[in-house]
Amino acid sequence: MTHTCDIAIIGAGAAGIGAARRLAGRGLSVVVLEALPRLGGRAWTAMTRGLSLDLGCGWLHSADRNPWARIAEAAGFVLDRRRSAWDQQFGDLGAAPADWEAAGAAFDTWSRSLVDEPPASDRAFDAVKRGERWLAYLQALSGYISGDELERISAADYAAYDSASTDLNWRLPAGYGTLITSRFPADVALHLATPVQRIDVDGPVVELVTPRGTLRCRAAIITVSTHVLAGTAIRWPAALGPWRAAAAHLPLGCNEKLFLEIIGPSPFEAETHVQGDLHDPASGTYYIRPFGFPVIECFLGGAGARSALAAGTDAAFGHATDQLVALFGGNVRRALRPALASAWGATPTIGGGYSHALPGHRAARDQIARPFEERLFFAGEATHPTDFSTAHGALLSGIRAAGEAAEALSGKRQ
Repeated sequence: MTHTCDIAIIGAGAAGIGAARRLAGRGLSVVVLEALPRLGGRAWTAMTRGLSLDLGCGWLHSADRNPWARIAEAAGFVLDRRRSAWDQQFGDLGAAPADWEAAGAAFDTWSRSLVDEPPASDRAFDAVKRGERWLAYLQALSGYISGDELERISAADYAAYDSASTDLNWRLPAGYGTLITSRFPADVALHLATPVQRIDVDGPVVELVTPRGTLRCRAAIITVSTHVLAGTAIRWPAALGPWRAAAAHLPLGCNEKLFLEIIGPSPFEAETHVQGDLHDPASGTYYIRPFGFPVIECFLGGAGARSALAAGTDAAFGHATDQLVALFGGNVRRALRPALASAWGATPTIGGGYSHALPGHRAARDQIARPFEERLFFAGEATHPTDFSTAHGALLSGIRAAGEAAEALSGKRQ
């Protein structure tokens, strides 16, 4: 490993790749250190049976202003601009049409109240109407969207994302993770399976201690998840206490994906969606045959994702199959076979899905994005004020942090 450089980037997810792209070809020596044995972080397209399946981010949210969409087009990737089926229940299965309509209306009412009448407590739960009949459904959606229950979600933080979102979501048949990892610049040094164990800022340069040696740099861009920044896997400088406290107030929610393969004839129609159980806050939500692929993507959030991690992959597949059988009938059981499963919450170098602010702590996003002594710079989805939880928010944060670091080294920053 090269033992000196101008700028080191810790993490090769969307933020780290964004930072590397911003710095490439600018006359600075740049080294990227990644703890995992692969690029992408939470952007991971797995190949199985010839299919590209995103175990991490899969939708280009706010696609009309998402820079990854422009990058994809420039690189020749095919973009699928069809409307998502996530907000539709195929055949009104599992409940009467009036119930699905009423549950959707309850969610819309709750969302509007966060902006029109935000709760003084900043707890998203406190915007729910007393005695709300559809509370289980709202909790399930909170799990999918934020990875946690409404009691632990900042109303102001949620509203900031919701207000900035354009609700236009596109996909990539080749996989979002494939796009992101393919855009790593060829002229930037990359070291995979190289976790940073300690960061030292006491001397004239920043020192990053790894199992492969110590890398000395003039500045470092830190793109690790809030789970890692708040944790102890890296020995952090004591002076980073405020940044680590901010990270603890921006925990990663729990989100996991399962893919079931469809074998033989079945009633599953391409590009459709079903919610497993309208009355279960831990229910899975199922996207059926995306791109016509013979798979069902099961998305778990909050209580459902925690249960899957605790019970194990086999039990999670069994529960997902049971929910689909309850909706489509017993004959579909023989048409479903486990294919792939994520384990983000059990991956120590990541630790969950994506960040949300705890009630009263939306300002932690500003704190965590501040540079330290013009030597350490911070990026990652959690540092973006409105596009947190997204791959494009991570990309933009990496570009921002790289610009800050380059300016600091050139002496332009005051």
